[in-house]
Amino acid sequence: MSSNQKPVRTRFAPSPTGFIHLGNIRSALYPWAFAKAQGGTFILRIEDTDLERSNQASVDVILEGMAWLGMNPDEGPFYQMQRMNRYKEVLAQLQTSGQVYPCYMSIEELDALREKQMAAKEKPRYDGTWRPEAGKTLPAIPEGVKPVLRFKNPIDGVVVWDDKVKGRIEISNHELDDLVIARPDGTPTYNFCVVVDDIDMQITHVIRGDDHVNNTPRQINIFKALGKEVPVYAHLPTVLNEQGEKLSKRNGAKPVTQYRDEGYLPDAMVNYLARLGWSHGDDEIFSRQQFLDWFDLDHLGRSAAQFDDAKLRWVNAQHLKATDDVQLAVWVKEILKQRGVTSDDRLPAMCGLFKDRCDTLCVLADWVTVFYGEVTPQAHEKAQHVTDAVKPALALLVEKLSTCEWDKTAISSVIKEVLTAQGLKMPQLAMPVRVLVMGTAQTPSLDAVLALCEKQKVLERLKNV
Repeated sequence: MSSNQKPVRTRFAPSPTGFIHLGNIRSALYPWAFAKAQGGTFILRIEDTDLERSNQASVDVILEGMAWLGMNPDEGPFYQMQRMNRYKEVLAQLQTSGQVYPCYMSIEELDALREKQMAAKEKPRYDGTWRPEAGKTLPAIPEGVKPVLRFKNPIDGVVVWDDKVKGRIEISNHELDDLVIARPDGTPTYNFCVVVDDIDMQITHVIRGDDHVNNTPRQINIFKALGKEVPVYAHLPTVLNEQGEKLSKRNGAKPVTQYRDEGYLPDAMVNYLARLGWSHGDDEIFSRQQFLDWFDLDHLGRSAAQFDDAKLRWVNAQHLKATDDVQLAVWVKEILKQRGVTSDDRLPAMCGLFKDRCDTLCVLADWVTVFYGEVTPQAHEKAQHVTDAVKPALALLVEKLSTCEWDKTAISSVIKEVLTAQGLKMPQLAMPVRVLVMGTAQTPSLDAVLALCEKQKVLERLKNV
């Protein structure tokens, strides 16, 4: 950041009208990353003015999801409902300067106007009936009607901005009608509140979904009416689900906290979400710090990104493999605790042994649970591998294991002795041992697995032939 630039200040401003999903959190990731990459400030603002649909449960998912992903705000959360006095103060300023006017057109009149315009193949829009102009006579004010307040949008000229994703955008003011910025009860509307918030919070960069593009020219005109500098805008393409539809709760999106509960790693989620609309060459797997070192607004994609569950699981598997065993044990211990399983100091080694086979923490916890619970081999696997021909070797193995030191080296030596004595190859003995001890024929190295098991449990399970 050069010395003549303002410090970067970004924001994430969700509406708590439903749970936050991956498409939403992707819109939070980029402003968070840009602020961090630029040594700036990331602000969380809860836009809760929709009183009918806003709820605390949705707020909780926003806060929990961001905390899990390590995307904690530097300031906030701020709640719009707690800022009503400030909005009304700015509204009064605009009224005093003549940039806002009362409009008494009823909903019925507005609907009739729109129907007439559509019938004439015109764009439905407010026609300025109550807009005061020099030499214009306004209609008589109807009795008992509380007006809305409308913003006096400029009639001439164009609204222009250089979007960091979409490039230069120009909208003619002629296309914009006079926006309602306060309801009949005096409460301000979304587009007005957003501008006041962005001014007060000194937001320098607005990075948000492209469903807000149509709001931007209206907001820019309000900034200018208030004599304030317009922030830099970057409108992010939509995230699509696997069927090519917009990712939404209606189209099967899950709350972001559900991915936490399903055993995904926060850094893997950050990695995966980062690639849904941004790239650094061909890099697919990277750490959180690499992402922050590399991130800028110049490499944001212009095309919609498609969510891919299989790709997410693959990214998660790569991060899981690269994670320190002790850290994995901390997370897996919590999952085991939720399952009513008490772990011990073997847990980090178990995580290290099985992590290459797992794509989520829950799958890793499934493997680990076998060491602490009971095992019931599948009947078909037991019938296939624990044959009469191998039972003498299993009996000899039990005999020799019962007297050997309980570590990987000693166990490996015993297995080799039994193979030699019985004239068997490793798979002929290893497969039935795995089935009896772990309940499955597929495990990592047999000596390493047995060394992590309790000796008495191994001997008991091997006798279950």
